[in-house]
Amino acid sequence: MSEDVSAPLRARAIALLWRTLARLKPHRLWQLARLIGPLILAFSRRERDVTRVNLRHVYPDMASRQQRRLTRDSLTHSSATMLELGFAWMAAPQRVEDSIRAVHGRELLDDARAQGRGVIVLAPHFGNWEVLNFWLSSHFPFTAMYEPPKIDALDPVIRHGRERMGAQLVPTNPRGVASLLKALKRCEAVGILPDQEPSWGSGVFADFFQRPAYTATLLPKLVARTEARVVTGVARRLPDGNGFALHFLAADERVYSRDEALSATGVNASVEHAIALDPAQYQWEYKRFRKTPQQAAQHPDFKRFRIY
Repeated sequence: MSEDVSAPLRARAIALLWRTLARLKPHRLWQLARLIGPLILAFSRRERDVTRVNLRHVYPDMASRQQRRLTRDSLTHSSATMLELGFAWMAAPQRVEDSIRAVHGRELLDDARAQGRGVIVLAPHFGNWEVLNFWLSSHFPFTAMYEPPKIDALDPVIRHGRERMGAQLVPTNPRGVASLLKALKRCEAVGILPDQEPSWGSGVFADFFQRPAYTATLLPKLVARTEARVVTGVARRLPDGNGFALHFLAADERVYSRDEALSATGVNASVEHAIALDPAQYQWEYKRFRKTPQQAAQHPDFKRFRIY
């Protein structure tokens, strides 16, 4: 009962915080993030340790001192992303639009639509993906999958923020997939998360920084049925939080393979290419390698192969 009562109160408090932060300019939010990031590094063991483990595995040749600096910078950027949610969802649209200082690779989207093809935008957890969603839904008919938050009372707040510029949010189920297919056949743009670990049965193992990562197989299904073009899209935070630069990059050609494992390898290579823009802006605190091939094969000693 107490949880039922407290959830709406927490939702109102969080929404109030987002509205308050929405009044600040991105460079002020960045200044706050620079204060919060070191605190997370010092006191949030889970985020710190997962980030360190991931960086050791993806950059094994990087000097320890550089890895420590990258860990600190990554947690600072992740803090900035959380602080910027209110700005992306609630600030006046013109303020958000003005914070986008440059758009690189827009021709990839325009050319695909000019050819009568839909566009699948791979949007990894890099920089501020909510600003990317804002821009895409402001300039194109745009559909994306959406999973409601754990606090039910926050759902209308988040949904309104993501849909306010015209985006259509669809559920993460077969009905949602059908909506994505319809949008692509109308030559529209859709967004999918390429670096979120799917449930068992919805993915295959494919190398991500030379380590097997369980990767969703939704993309080859969409491509095979629509002949859509695939691009990777990110909103890179500019130095000192002075706005964002959007980057649209041609996806690795393997994403068009009908072989699910090969297509998933192309997806992960595309994410790696985006991360190379600024590794500190990737959300390394996510347990991307939680599932293992040994676990899938029900190897009796599968826990020994886990890194988390």
